[in-house]
Amino acid sequence: MLSHLSISNFALIDHLELDLSPGFNALTGETGAGKSIIVDAMSTLLGGRADSDLIRTGTSQALIEGVFTLSGELQQEFLFPLLEEYGVKGEGDLILSRELNRQGRHICRINGRIVTLRLLREVGQRLIDIHNQGEHLSLLRVREHLEFLDRFGGLIDLRGRVEAKVKALYGVRRELERLVFDERELARRVDLLQYQVREIRAAKLEPGEEEELKREHTLLANAEQLITQINAAYEALYEGREDQETALDLLGKARRILASLEEIDPQLQERRKSIEEASAQLGELSHSLRSYRDAIDHSPQRLAWVEERLGLIYNLKRKYGDSIEEILAFGERAAQELEGIVHSEERIEELRSAEEKLLAEIGSLAGQLSLARREAAHRLSEAVEEQLRDLQMEKARFAVALEQAEDPKGVEVDGQRFAFDITGIDKVEFIISPNPGEPLKPLSKIASGGETCRFMLALKSVLSTVDQTPTLIFDEIDSGLGGRGGEVIGRKLWGLRADHQVLCVTHLPQIASFGDAHFKVAKEEVGERTVTRAQLLDEPGRLEELAQMLGQVTESIQMSAQEMYEQVQGWKKSQN
Repeated sequence: MLSHLSISNFALIDHLELDLSPGFNALTGETGAGKSIIVDAMSTLLGGRADSDLIRTGTSQALIEGVFTLSGELQQEFLFPLLEEYGVKGEGDLILSRELNRQGRHICRINGRIVTLRLLREVGQRLIDIHNQGEHLSLLRVREHLEFLDRFGGLIDLRGRVEAKVKALYGVRRELERLVFDERELARRVDLLQYQVREIRAAKLEPGEEEELKREHTLLANAEQLITQINAAYEALYEGREDQETALDLLGKARRILASLEEIDPQLQERRKSIEEASAQLGELSHSLRSYRDAIDHSPQRLAWVEERLGLIYNLKRKYGDSIEEILAFGERAAQELEGIVHSEERIEELRSAEEKLLAEIGSLAGQLSLARREAAHRLSEAVEEQLRDLQMEKARFAVALEQAEDPKGVEVDGQRFAFDITGIDKVEFIISPNPGEPLKPLSKIASGGETCRFMLALKSVLSTVDQTPTLIFDEIDSGLGGRGGEVIGRKLWGLRADHQVLCVTHLPQIASFGDAHFKVAKEEVGERTVTRAQLLDEPGRLEELAQMLGQVTESIQMSAQEMYEQVQGWKKSQN
């Protein structure tokens, strides 16, 4: 629901703050006081058309903000998933704002983040219905009529079964389309896959092979240098020229010196043993260097083979992946696809059989759903017309048009084939005739004004428990009505509060007296400027306003206002 509304520098409003009741809010005031300006501001907030002329004279920008307290279902199923798609965080209350600038740069925000007008409008349509702004009124959006009918008839589960079968059919048909490909294209695909599989398998690649080959290539390319340098190291350690002492020769000399000194200082014995150990280790190192030198492959033929192998791997990487593992994975996928194509005829038969079975199941379920919709449409029509009679529209007619389009490729229902989608075979639209002799017309084409609004109220009253729009706004609903009709409308508006927040702009005290909160809208002169104010009335204030709405305030009028108010409050208590 809309818990708080803030309007700044919009038309006659310099600044206005409204804390709205979760139930029925009545807005009253003299003609021209600015009641409809408040509704226009809410329409603008929800993404309606905005003109720079709406900005208050003498100011550069207007700002409208609304704080919405949401139900768990609305948050989890509708709004928060939508907002997350656009990177808008949704936690707790939802804050919508729209800023109008004279330069035409209007800025929309949701929870402080700048968003597109399209997203603001989509979110707004799920939060509020405004009867005289078709773009915000869910009942004027034909695509939602089917949803209303199915919810009214308790058909959501049955429609869900149809949707599941249709989605399964779409999946089967996608796979069929892929398999029943153009024969030439399929043949080209087979040739390509066979070539790719042969090329990859012929290479006989092994995971990790490339790293080993690169290491071997480095050794082979530098074999001569390795042999020369390792041999020099070996000679320096163990087997030098006759005129050159090796490291082992020098260690032997040091060992003999220490041995000759042990008689003088026995502690040198440990140092001598360390030299002997070092000599042994150096001898082993020398032998290992000689073995390493002798094992070096100095084969140009091997080097050429390694380079050719690395070139093959590079070529395969360029076509199939960045590593041997990716090349092998590509080959596996190609082999699987090839296997699937080779055996596609069997799979095609399986899929065609599944398609026929699903079409039959969809036809059966869609037929059941269509029949149930017709029954629900009849009940809905009767219920709405009963509401219209209460609203002094006894001659008005309401119906639900259900149409199906024949399609030879569709599903069979009662011997005929019809086009279908995930909702079934029906196209649904609400149609009405406000006056005797007039044909039934689409709801979206009826005249605007109080008559339209009463149609909306009748529909909302019947659909209140299945309508998921939390806030309903009615303007000019009392046009052409007297006090008795106003009382009926007041009762129905108050009845909607069980499932919705309601806001009504009215000139009839019979309607206003039912409000859970009553706001008086008035114009004031501040300095040399006219401004609009809205005041939440307490009980004495409400009685005074109701008396003024009844006529020239006299003692008898005040008593009538008091009596009306007390009767309404007594009736409301009896309903709780």
